[in-house]
Amino acid sequence: MRSRLFLKIYLTLLASLAAVAVASAAFVWLGQGEEELSWESQRARFVTALIPPDMDRSSVEATLERFSRAFDADIAVYDPRGKLIASAGRPLPPYIIERPWHHGRGNFHTMVTELPDGRAVAARMERPFRPAGRNPLAYLALIAGVIGLAAYPVVRHLTRRLERLRGGVDAWGRGEFVARVPEDGSDEVAAVAKSFNKAADHVERLITSHRALLANASHELRSPLARLRMAIDLYEQAPDESRKEEIVRNLAELDTLVEEILLASRLDHVEQLDAPESVDLLALVSEEGARNGVEVSGTPATVTGDARLIGRLVRNLMQNALRHGGPPVTATVAREGSMVELRVRDHGPGIPDSESARVFEPFYRPSGRSEATGGWGLGLALVRQITERHGGAVRYEAPSGGGACFVVTLPVHTA
Repeated sequence: MRSRLFLKIYLTLLASLAAVAVASAAFVWLGQGEEELSWESQRARFVTALIPPDMDRSSVEATLERFSRAFDADIAVYDPRGKLIASAGRPLPPYIIERPWHHGRGNFHTMVTELPDGRAVAARMERPFRPAGRNPLAYLALIAGVIGLAAYPVVRHLTRRLERLRGGVDAWGRGEFVARVPEDGSDEVAAVAKSFNKAADHVERLITSHRALLANASHELRSPLARLRMAIDLYEQAPDESRKEEIVRNLAELDTLVEEILLASRLDHVEQLDAPESVDLLALVSEEGARNGVEVSGTPATVTGDARLIGRLVRNLMQNALRHGGPPVTATVAREGSMVELRVRDHGPGIPDSESARVFEPFYRPSGRSEATGGWGLGLALVRQITERHGGAVRYEAPSGGGACFVVTLPVHTA
C-alpha cells in the first residue's frame, strides 16, 4: 500500500522501455533484412564476374582452386539443374544447394549463392563470406536494463518525498497541528509541501488565536456576569435607582465585550475588505473626539477603507486613553509622505517598557492590575487587526513628557 505509487511509476517506466526496445528491434531487424538482401545481390554479382557463364570448365576449376587455397574453403559450382560443374577442396554433400545457409560441425559454415544465370556456388569455410551477425535485441535489452537500474533511485527518491508529504498531511489531519513536511527541492513536490506548510501555519495560528480568545473571553465574562447577578439579587430585595443603573452598566459592558469578540473573530477570517471607500480621516476623528470629549487637531487626509471599522479603531484608542490614561487626551492627524499618521496621546502613568510590546495582545492584563480593575480587553487588539486589514501599522510610543501615545499609520487614498 505504501509503495503502490512507486510501483506504478517504476513499472510504467519499465513498460515504456520494453515498448521502445521491441519497436527498435523490429526496425533494426527489418533494416538488417534489407541489408542482407543487398549484400547477397552484390555477392552474386561479384562471383558472376569471377566465374562468367562462358568460362570453360578447366578455367572454372582453376579459379575455384585459387579461392579454395586462399580462404581454406571447400567450393563447388552447380548448373541450374543442380548438376556439379566443378569443385575444389573436399567434396560437399549433395543436399548442399537445398540449404542456403547453415552451420556445420565445429566452426564451419556453409552458404549457397545463386547467380543471375541460374547457377549456384556453394562454399564451406571456417569464417562466413558475409557481414558478422549481431543480435540487436541483446543490445536493446542491455540498454533497457541499465536505464531501469539507473531510474530506480530517482523514482524511489521522488515517491519517498511524496510519502513524507502524505505522512505530514495524515498527521495534521489527526490533530497534530504542529506537523510540517520537508520543503527540500524546487520541483512541484516542493511547491506542494510549501503550500501545505503555509496553510498549516495559517490554520494553526487561527486555532491558537481562537483558543486564546475563548479562554480569555470566558474569563473576562465572569466578572460582569457576577456583578450583574449580584445587582439583580439586591434590586429584587430592595429596588433602587442606583442598583438599576448598575444592572444597565453591566449589561452594556457585556454587550460591548460580546460585540468585540465577534468582531475579532470575523477579522481573523478576513483577508481583505469587502467594499473599500475613501474616508476623510480628520472628519471621522473629529466626530469621535466630539463624542468622547477628546481634543482633535491636524490636517485633512483621506484614506481607503471601511469607515465603520476605522471609526471603531479611533473610538477604541480614545476610550482606552480615557480609561487607562489621564487627561488631557488629544488626537492628531498628519500627512507623512504616502502615509497618514494618527496619534492619540494621554497624560497618564504610561506603560512600562517591558510591557509595551504586549499591549496589543487580546485581554492582556499589565502587572500589578487586579482583576477588579480589569485589563486591556480586546480594544487595542482590534486596533491592530483593523489597521493591518487596511494595510497599515500601529505602534506604541512613550512621550518625553510622560503618558502614553499610540500611533496608527495608514496608506493615503489614491484614485
